[in-house]
Amino acid sequence: MRLTISGIKADVGSIGGHTEPTIEMLDKVKSNVAEAISSGLIIDGFVFHVGDDIAIVMTHTKGKDNEEIHQFAWDSFLDATAIAQQFGLYGAGQDLLVDAPSGNVRGAGPGVAEIEFEHDPQKGNDTRPAESFNVFAADKCGPGAYNLPIFLGFADPMYCGGLMLPKMIKGFKFRIIDMNNTDGDSIIELNAPEDYYKLTVLLRDNERFGIERISSRTYEDQDSVAISAQRLHNIAGTYTGKDDPIAIVRNQGIFPAPEELVSPFAKAHYIGGDARGSHVMPLMPVPINTPVTGIYCLPIVECLGFSVNAEGKFSDHHVDFFDNPAWDLTRMKAQEKAMHMRDQGWSGPAMLPYTELEYSGFRNIVEGLEAQFEISD
Repeated sequence: MRLTISGIKADVGSIGGHTEPTIEMLDKVKSNVAEAISSGLIIDGFVFHVGDDIAIVMTHTKGKDNEEIHQFAWDSFLDATAIAQQFGLYGAGQDLLVDAPSGNVRGAGPGVAEIEFEHDPQKGNDTRPAESFNVFAADKCGPGAYNLPIFLGFADPMYCGGLMLPKMIKGFKFRIIDMNNTDGDSIIELNAPEDYYKLTVLLRDNERFGIERISSRTYEDQDSVAISAQRLHNIAGTYTGKDDPIAIVRNQGIFPAPEELVSPFAKAHYIGGDARGSHVMPLMPVPINTPVTGIYCLPIVECLGFSVNAEGKFSDHHVDFFDNPAWDLTRMKAQEKAMHMRDQGWSGPAMLPYTELEYSGFRNIVEGLEAQFEISD
C-alpha cells in the first residue's frame, strides 16, 4: 500500500489573545475527522493543539498535495473559525490567507508536512518491519525552528549514535528551501556527511533557509522528514503571525530513534519568535495541548509518537514525548535563557534584525525616519 501521512496546522482563533483554541473548536474538528474516517476519505486521524494552533494528523492513500485531503483540512479550519467568530475569539481565521485554496493549501496559510511511502510492515520486511513516526508541532516561532535539532539528529553522531551503524552510515540527503524566494520553491539538495559544513552555513539562518525534507541515501524512496518550511509574511505580504512549523519524522531502524531525535531539543536553542514574532527566544519543549500563557510569549514545541498498523491505522494510544519529568530541567533552562534575553528588551540581538522584524508597523516607522535623515555639512 502506498501510504501518506499528512500533518496540517493553522491558527484560526484563540481565547483571550494568542493562547489556545476552545474545546468547541477542537471538538468540531475531531467530529469532522471522525466523519472523514467513516466516509473512507482518510484511514485515520488525530487532532490536537499547540498554543493557539490546531493540528490535524492523517493517514490516507491519496498521495501528497491531494486536493480532497487539503480541502477537508481547510473546511475543518473554516468550521473552527466560525466558532471562533461566534465567541469573539482573537485572530479568528488568522492563518486562512485566501478565500479558497487552489488545489491544495500550500501557500494559502496553513502549515503542511506530508510524507508518502510504500507501506508493508511485516516481519520479513528488512527495511521497515514496523512503521513509527513523530510529529513535532511548534507555536510562536519561525519556520527554521527545527533546523538545528533535526540537523543534529540526522548528521551528528554525538546526538545520533545510529549514524555509525550500517543502515545509516551512508548518511542522509537534505532538501533545503530558500524561504525568501516567493516566485516558487527554490531548492538545493546537500548530503551529510560530505556537505556537513555547507549545510551549517545555510541552516544557521533560520529565517531564510529551512530543512524541507530529509531522505535516506541507503534506501531508495525512503523519506524520513517533512517540514512545513513556509514564510507567512512572504505569502500574505504583511505580518499575520509567526510561521509555527509542523514536522513529520519517521523513526527507528533505517532512521534515527526517537531518543536521538528529541535529545537536541534539550538545548532550548534560541530562535526567532516570541511576541509578535520579532524577538530572539529559546524553544521550550512542552506536553501536547499546552496553551501559551507563560512569562513572555515563549516559543514552544510539542512531540507526539505514533505507530501505524498494516492498514494504516494509528495505535490506540499515542506517546507524548515531552510530557516527562526529564524535560522539567530543560523547561527551567529555557525560562532562564528567556529571562536573560528579554532583560535586554529591544537592544541588539534580543530582537531580530530589521530585515526580519515581523512588526510591519515598526518597519514603516523606521522607513519614515530614514527619509528624514540628511547629510551633515
